[in-house]
Amino acid sequence: QVQLVESGGGLVQAGGSLRLACAASGRTFSRYAMGWFRQAPGKEREFVAAISWSGSSTRYTDSVKGRFTTSRDVAKNTVYLQMNSLKPEDTAVYYCAAGNSYDSSWLAYDYWGQGTQVTVSS
Repeated sequence: QVQLVESGGGLVQAGGSLRLACAASGRTFSRYAMGWFRQAPGKEREFVAAISWSGSSTRYTDSVKGRFTTSRDVAKNTVYLQMNSLKPEDTAVYYCAAGNSYDSSWLAYDYWGQGTQVTVSS
């Protein structure tokens, strides 16, 4: 079992930055790939970024490439999503998830956090 808790969301102006953190409980955290997803009101859940269990591989959706970076700190059982050059269209609830592969499909993930709100004003 893995429990995930996101933090770091908030209100920021367009062009600003936020860093989300996802703290995991459980000694097997290092065995899981981690993903970030987001869901805006009235829209479907959308893949944002993912990182392999080793941290050596990452993937991003096209709309955030060059702006967002995901990383993990195994010692702290935490995965991060650094978000720069934020745009109003990045506004959503952001979720982290743990699974067996750093896939872009939410179906690949077994454990989910409660989400954190990110709001980008224009």
